[in-house]
Amino acid sequence: MWQTAFLSVLYSGKIPFAPGTWGSLVSVFLGLPLLYFSQETLFLLAVLLGGIAIKQITIYEQNGGMHDDKSIVIDELVGVWIAMSFINLHTLSMYEGIVAVALSFVFFRIFDIWKPSFIGKIDREVKGGLGVVGDDALAGFVAGICVLLVMTLWSIM
Repeated sequence: MWQTAFLSVLYSGKIPFAPGTWGSLVSVFLGLPLLYFSQETLFLLAVLLGGIAIKQITIYEQNGGMHDDKSIVIDELVGVWIAMSFINLHTLSMYEGIVAVALSFVFFRIFDIWKPSFIGKIDREVKGGLGVVGDDALAGFVAGICVLLVMTLWSIM
């Protein structure tokens, strides 16, 4: 039971329509208090939960679960938290912070769905939990860089 709650991010992955988007959205709200505390905390928790997720997804798949089951959205949490960890809320106005968090969500979903270049290669070729979490972690990293670029351009205009 705890494995299902963990892998589906408090059952948000069980929503039948767009579970990855719902899981990402729930993850944004779960990550906000941590991001307010510090970027480093959010990043380190994303890495820690990513490691646990890799192991638990591998166990799930070995016990007969489908590879990259749509209800498993813990990988979305890892990815969106990595994207959000590029944001330093303490240097932004409230409005800029909201925009940066929204951009993290949007860019992450774009890269997670589109899966360009090496993100797609990991998704297609790496098996088990590492493949499920790996592509989302990289999508989060690329999304975070995009957020930094947009926010930097915004600040110089």
